[in-house]
Amino acid sequence: MPEDTRARQRTGAGVGLLLALVLAAVLLIAFPDDDGEQDADDCIPHTVASWSADDRLTTEFARYGDDATRADDWTGGDGTHSVRLPDGRMLWLFSDTYLGQVHGPPNPVGESYAWRDTTAPLVRNSAVVMRDGRLQTTLPAPLFPDPGPNQWRWPVAARVEPRAPGSSEQVLRVLLWVRTAGSAPWIYGVPTATEVATLSLPDLRVESVVKVLDQQQVPDPSRRVLFGTTLVKEDGWTYVFGGDDGQAASRPASSAYVARVPEGGLGDPAAWEYWDGSAWTARARPSAVLGDGQRTGVGSAFSVVRQESTYVLFTMASGTKGLTTVTSYWSCSPTGPWRGPTKDFSPTLPPGQVAAYNPQTHPELSDDGRLVLSYDVNWLEPTGAAAQLNRNVSLYRPRFVTLRLASKG
Repeated sequence: MPEDTRARQRTGAGVGLLLALVLAAVLLIAFPDDDGEQDADDCIPHTVASWSADDRLTTEFARYGDDATRADDWTGGDGTHSVRLPDGRMLWLFSDTYLGQVHGPPNPVGESYAWRDTTAPLVRNSAVVMRDGRLQTTLPAPLFPDPGPNQWRWPVAARVEPRAPGSSEQVLRVLLWVRTAGSAPWIYGVPTATEVATLSLPDLRVESVVKVLDQQQVPDPSRRVLFGTTLVKEDGWTYVFGGDDGQAASRPASSAYVARVPEGGLGDPAAWEYWDGSAWTARARPSAVLGDGQRTGVGSAFSVVRQESTYVLFTMASGTKGLTTVTSYWSCSPTGPWRGPTKDFSPTLPPGQVAAYNPQTHPELSDDGRLVLSYDVNWLEPTGAAAQLNRNVSLYRPRFVTLRLASKG
């Protein structure tokens, strides 16, 4: 077992702690309205009108995680991306994941929480299959093996698309973040590359993994961009958003970027185009669409959806509110300008030193004007995190809310 993996198991530090700390201090973009800008006629401001806890989905992940009939399935994780498969199943993708079994309650210290043994395996990624709203099985984990010594893969956004442009055969494409073990301040890994995995359908067999953007030649790790935190499909294109790790280098905020790929081309590096500030270009030198590296920016985990002709971005709020509060921004284009923040909301959190992070929308579960959004939960303090996560397994599982958006025009 690599030394960095052992260290992660000792500390319990996964992508969750990274994002919780990153998002805690992030400052988000707030462009003023410009009445003279020529926006699309049907692009209007949107904000969160109301929200409520989605207990059904939250309870379903608790039920599945607590099921002790198997010893090699998902019992907790973060990342929480989803994709609808052609046969109606949902595939849930997670980053750092606990497997093993869950026991109790009560737990060994007498608390009324289900608990996990301290020897439970921690793997870098996993995938769980849902059918008709019920989680059924965990694919062999990790689904995406480590690319090299002291490196790992975190799955992010995914979509079903033609194997190649114009093909009648569909495949599943999953965006992957590659990170390499590093020393402080890169204790959660140095950003290394963006990859795309191709999985066959319906059997979900990993056929290939292709590197689409190698960042190892960028000398400053805080300037390296990884794509795939969220994607939006529109008019034959897939818009893929990403971010840098400015926070790790003590810059006040990270920046957001966007690329686009024609439908069927996610697995072809030559098909990717990057926004350079004024045009789409094949040169992999993207320009930030959110954030100036000083006053404004985003966290490394955010989500974007398209509501009619308006793009809505969800991320954690600025400052200390970012530990508990989700906010949103809107734009008429993936390249911006992004306006906001609009109305905040603070979803329910369990008691203790915990933080919310990684707000992700799930349009495939949304209907009747409602939008489903998940958020991850983790123990805030790195010291003793593994013990806390094992003592109370509910601390490292996604929670869900249902939103209703309203226009402000």
